[in-house]
Amino acid sequence: MSLDRESAEQVALVLNKALPYIQRFAGSTIVIKYGGNAMENEELKNSFARDVVLMKAVGINPIVVHGGGPQIGDLLKRLNIESHFVDGMRVTDSQTMDVVEMVLGGLVNKEIVALINSNGGKAIGLTGKDASFIKAKKLEVKKSSPDVQKSEIIDIGHVGEVSSIDADVIHMLTTGDFIPVIAPIGVGKGGTSYNINADLVAGKVAEALNAEKLILLTNISGLQDKQGNVLTGLSTQQVDDLIDDGTIYGGMLPKIGCALSAVKQGVQSAHIIDGRLNHATLLEIFTDEGVGTLITNMPPQETSV
Repeated sequence: MSLDRESAEQVALVLNKALPYIQRFAGSTIVIKYGGNAMENEELKNSFARDVVLMKAVGINPIVVHGGGPQIGDLLKRLNIESHFVDGMRVTDSQTMDVVEMVLGGLVNKEIVALINSNGGKAIGLTGKDASFIKAKKLEVKKSSPDVQKSEIIDIGHVGEVSSIDADVIHMLTTGDFIPVIAPIGVGKGGTSYNINADLVAGKVAEALNAEKLILLTNISGLQDKQGNVLTGLSTQQVDDLIDDGTIYGGMLPKIGCALSAVKQGVQSAHIIDGRLNHATLLEIFTDEGVGTLITNMPPQETSV
């Protein structure tokens, strides 16, 4: 389809504004946690896939880590397997873990791979069990009670945390011009499978790869203060302060904790962005305005792309 002169000039202007960002980030690694609305809405799914393909085309190495909680819940319901949660985490017995592996490692992972490939990319799907590149251990959940002096450890089954990441597996794929799409399943001693929070896996992958950026797609416009205003640029110290004063609490704590840890461990910046917007990833990387909250180790006045 041909463009009229005005539209063509607008396209040229957009590309010109993106050029400094493309030059800066060429050759760098960006880890993206993909989930929420961006993973369920057809238009947003295609928008995300095209963003990832474009990133690869201009010399950036995108790494996709995906969730799949709603899809797991749907299949468990169809199989008449009841779901139980502790502190927002799904209790995962052996039967539930089988379903988790089917959904995350099969259905969801392959759908994302196919979507990226149909938009001109070269994606390869894998779980942490492939080449045992995500080593995991059982996550201990402790509950305190006023009646009990000692914390109680609650067994939530095959729910894990990352012990280590073998970055060589990812490097092999990115240097081969592939886009890795990672399901957050780790492997423990004796080959035991563990279901791991996708935000946590994305953060640890970003740390292991010394990534330029960690991007977490969410269903909110970004971190907000107590008045509901989006906080666009924050230092790690400011984030710590917001946690201490209760501004960041509840379900956002694990997500922010992953971003905070990644930046403190050497990732240049972490971004909490609104995945409900078309091309949210490109808007955050290639524009001055962005579409969410940027977290870096620098004081606010020094934060940049």
